Amino acid sequence: MAPTHPGMVPIPGGVFAMGSNDHYPEERPVYRVAVGPFLMDETPVTNRQFRAFVEATGYVTYAEIPPRAEDYPGARPDMLKAGSLVFTQPRGPVDMNQPLSWWSFSFGANWRRPQGRQSTNRGLDDHPVVHIAYRDAEAYARWVGKDLATEAEWEFAARGGLEGREFARGDQLHPGGKPVANTWQGSSRSGTLSSTAMS
Repeated sequence: MAPTHPGMVPIPGGVFAMGSNDHYPEERPVYRVAVGPFLMDETPVTNRQFRAFVEATGYVTYAEIPPRAEDYPGARPDMLKAGSLVFTQPRGPVDMNQPLSWWSFSFGANWRRPQGRQSTNRGLDDHPVVHIAYRDAEAYARWVGKDLATEAEWEFAARGGLEGREFARGDQLHPGGKPVANTWQGSSRSGTLSSTAMS
């Protein structure tokens, strides 16, 4: 299968064990899934690519649209402003069952202003675009003549052919003691959150 778009790689397809019996309930039970051959972008969509889409179409992302009062009866008017969740480093121990301990809603946060109203993505053209809802991703994909990967296609590609392994890189969370993905590096209910970019 030859890529029809630059920057795409062919994934041959196959049969694999999808899901996990050891982590989240929604991933259970593991079952066999067949996926046909498909193409996948080699890298995430960048700010530069998404900006070209917005400039060509005038598209407005979900995070840029203020909520409608009729969708949120009883909401205070001062809360009906566009925004998105932004990662916020906790000051101390957090309850791992409370994700809003490290994510804060920020008015004005969107793909152009990833850290909130006062931020910018200037100088981050080659960084992955963020604050994109599913419908935004679908609109971009249609514009470039592509489609979004299904859950099965994504997991098949992410596993990289390693059948039955805990992670796409094998069975170790930190091979050689080194974090190689965006993962929790503290302990639950204590420590601080941090992440390391994939290497």
